[in-house]
Amino acid sequence: MKRDARTQRWRMTRRGFLIGLGIVGGGLALGATLGLPAARLALADLLGDGTGPPASFPKEPAIWFAIQPNGRVVMAMPKVEMGQGVHTALAQLAAEELGIAWEQISVTQSSSIGPVRDPAGTSASYSMMGLFPIIRETAATLREMLRAAGAEQLGIAQAEIEQGFVIDPANPARRIGFGELAAQPREWQAPEEAAPLTPPDRWRIIGQPVSRLDLPAKVRGAAIYGYDARVEGMLYGAVARPPRLGAKLRRAAPGTALERRGVVQVVIRDGVAGVVAESRLTAYAALNDLDLEWELPPPFTHHDLEERLAAQARSGTPIQQHGDPAAAMHSARLVEAVYQTPLAAHANLEPQAALVDVQPDRVRAWVSTQSPVQVAESIAATLGRPADTVEVTPTYLGGGFGRKLLITAANEAAILSAAVGKPVHVGWTRTEEFRHSYLRPPTYAAFRAALDAQGNIIALEQRHASGSVLFDFIPAPLRWLLGSDFGAWRGARLVYAIPNLLVTSQTVDLPVPTGPWRGLGLLANVFAVESFIDELAHAAGSDPLEFRLRHLPESELGQRFRATLLAVAEMAGWGQPAPAGRARGIACSVDMNTVAAHIAEVGYEGDKLRVYRVWAAVDPGLAINPDGLAAQTEGGIMMGLSATLFEQVTISEGRIDAGNFDRYPLLTIADAPEVAVQILRSGDQPFGGGEPPMGPIAAAVANAVFALTGERKRRLPIA
Repeated sequence: MKRDARTQRWRMTRRGFLIGLGIVGGGLALGATLGLPAARLALADLLGDGTGPPASFPKEPAIWFAIQPNGRVVMAMPKVEMGQGVHTALAQLAAEELGIAWEQISVTQSSSIGPVRDPAGTSASYSMMGLFPIIRETAATLREMLRAAGAEQLGIAQAEIEQGFVIDPANPARRIGFGELAAQPREWQAPEEAAPLTPPDRWRIIGQPVSRLDLPAKVRGAAIYGYDARVEGMLYGAVARPPRLGAKLRRAAPGTALERRGVVQVVIRDGVAGVVAESRLTAYAALNDLDLEWELPPPFTHHDLEERLAAQARSGTPIQQHGDPAAAMHSARLVEAVYQTPLAAHANLEPQAALVDVQPDRVRAWVSTQSPVQVAESIAATLGRPADTVEVTPTYLGGGFGRKLLITAANEAAILSAAVGKPVHVGWTRTEEFRHSYLRPPTYAAFRAALDAQGNIIALEQRHASGSVLFDFIPAPLRWLLGSDFGAWRGARLVYAIPNLLVTSQTVDLPVPTGPWRGLGLLANVFAVESFIDELAHAAGSDPLEFRLRHLPESELGQRFRATLLAVAEMAGWGQPAPAGRARGIACSVDMNTVAAHIAEVGYEGDKLRVYRVWAAVDPGLAINPDGLAAQTEGGIMMGLSATLFEQVTISEGRIDAGNFDRYPLLTIADAPEVAVQILRSGDQPFGGGEPPMGPIAAAVANAVFALTGERKRRLPIA
């Protein structure tokens, strides 16, 4: 069965993961009808519900699947594998509906031009939620096409499917394999009616742990990452970096670089000064030989950024509002607090890398990227080429976390390749990755709340400010319409039933590049919200768990929160005393419709804070691969703990201080706690899995520290 590459009928914005371009026109109309403030609140509700728009992919089986003569099914994979196990989980959906054994399916990565084209990219914990119905429906259609063809060949009216065979139910020995059927010349017809989906009570593969498809190649060292990409005749490139954030290249000349042995060419174009050489070491060494002059902006420090956030926090756009908080606070007991988080790096194991081959009629690129279509469009724009002449094939990623949505190295490699007429590989150094990538923005959150005589929250205000997360990735009309960066306030809206509530968010321009980091604003905002809820519980004289349960809404989401909190409390033995010298803290959140609750147990060894144990309960609706979701939860907790205890980017005189891990410590194995994960099932639809489980960890640790010492930690990192 041949594949036929098709373009998608629905297109997302450059960042792409929540809203299609169609929302701009609809949102403008909404604004005209309701007024801008009401329209912004309505859009915040839409973006905050965690479901996103319907994904749109072609459903022709020949685009997705190829059947080999031995019956193996090869699935075209639109999402990229960066260690999260998405190839495995999506293939489980296909294997289930096709009626084949798990061992009979494999995957091949789709490029920016197909066979399955994915402008949305792999981000926002949306892959499983978005593709769950599409892959199942397409695989079920193929199954029924094979069933009909097999029944015709066997000369029977009805046939059964079992382990990749079409079988005569009256005589199971009479069977024909998928491979034999697919090899036959015939006119394949899709069924007139929608193919039935396998009901949950008959699932064999969905919801079960299976072996990871990507692990064998990784264990053997055969997996190709962006840094590993090689083609015959390729050269290596390096690009000069500014000495200070925001500096512009005023003048550039080759200097003595061409005299260095192994240098092929110096390329100076559109504010880029680069070197192409026979080896990477030579290319980087030759950068020192260039004659460069930079226009330097005024210097600044990270403290200046924090002051800017604090100064602008009160002028934010409402993203959640009902009742009259100001009036409700006049005669009530008030609690106030400010929470802050710093700049943070992505610290990917693999720095960004790209190999680009610019030819007269086409461009081929192999890139470590989460969004090959967007990178292809960026390369095309850089070169002034038609977008359909650029093909980007994503490699395996050595960590993504939002940093590999757009890859600067790809544009640089394209410029250098076009200049020399040969393939060029650009792989950033660790220092470049630390000092010239975009960062997780700093945040500032000011809270004020009122408690009644019974210790219930009757009013709450949160004034949130952050640098940009997604605003640089979306069109200006949409930025104006939203008023504030919805990526920055992810996790800032409260789920609790509070009669008078106001949450505002202000996006602040900063002289440092900021952008998506795992979970976007989730970790920072849940740290602030759930720490403040803990403060209110203490002020009310209530148990933190009971306080949260008491304030949950009587809704389906509220019931899911209740079940998740009770599950994690039972896991950890909440209410029982912690071991001597230790204490526990609890926190919870919802993100991409997945509810997570954590309990952390902490103590001090001398003056060093230690997190000894973490219990996590996660309700993703449905876990396609429980082992995969448990691993994602464990990984998210570890990354969140690293940010909680250690990570902070500091800036001196407009220059990021850390150039390597010696000045940017991460969580090590010696610091890692024991982690226990329980996965709950609340339905037959999957929600987000990659980012949501990390949301509560910082707050759980901070709340545990308060329970142990009586000191409230309101700033990350807290170690």
